Amino acid sequence: MANSHSIRSDRNHWVACRECPLDQCEGLRPHDAESVRYLQEFKEGELSLTRSGALLNQGAPSPHIYTLLDGIMIRQVKLEDGSRQIVNFMFPGDLVGLQAAIDQDMEHSVEALTDCRLCVFPRERFTDLVTRFPRFSYDVIWLAAKEESALESHLVALGKRNAHERVAYLALYLVQRGIMTGLAEANGRARLEIPITQRQIADMLGLSLVHTNRTMQALRQSNLLHWDGDGITIEDMEAACDYAKFDGLDDKPRPFL
Repeated sequence: MANSHSIRSDRNHWVACRECPLDQCEGLRPHDAESVRYLQEFKEGELSLTRSGALLNQGAPSPHIYTLLDGIMIRQVKLEDGSRQIVNFMFPGDLVGLQAAIDQDMEHSVEALTDCRLCVFPRERFTDLVTRFPRFSYDVIWLAAKEESALESHLVALGKRNAHERVAYLALYLVQRGIMTGLAEANGRARLEIPITQRQIADMLGLSLVHTNRTMQALRQSNLLHWDGDGITIEDMEAACDYAKFDGLDDKPRPFL
């Protein structure tokens, strides 16, 4: 099924690259003036999605690649029996649709977990981008490597952690990514507003819905973390990391397009 998004192409309604809010995120690396000029030229428009809106469809091509400007998205794979495996979450600054940018149909789908806004770049000019501005080529490789590293961490969580540790790990991963991109608060305790359902948690962690519910209740009673329908609260990040056997995310600033 093809996507049918309305891309806002009126430059008067775009966020100018020189005023990009992502430059203010501590976890993202600001652009220099030359990069800003070229990205402004490369940018084709902006796209807004409401919660649960589909951006990319599994098995279909995409004429665009995107940078997530605001919001949180889910990357997932739909299986033949109708079930799904959520493989990762995408935060501001993440590059979306790179697979299609190298002339392949998507092997996963991407949908909005929250209301989202994205910068739109034409797939057909991607080669020109990395040829004319080699620094962006390095950045894309770096982002792809970080995505692979995240997937490895998720795989370890599925294979080597028990249910309680898996849920704690996922909460920590999401909250830390939120902190790095300005979506989460961290003043002693950490809080990320994220409307994730227990079904989505189960689909990420390979747990049944019943097991997920019981595990979340146990973690709440332990006062380690509180995960409700509106978000995640972690009272003590260090204690939660020890419990989940998680060293935390690399805090090196991430590049973005």
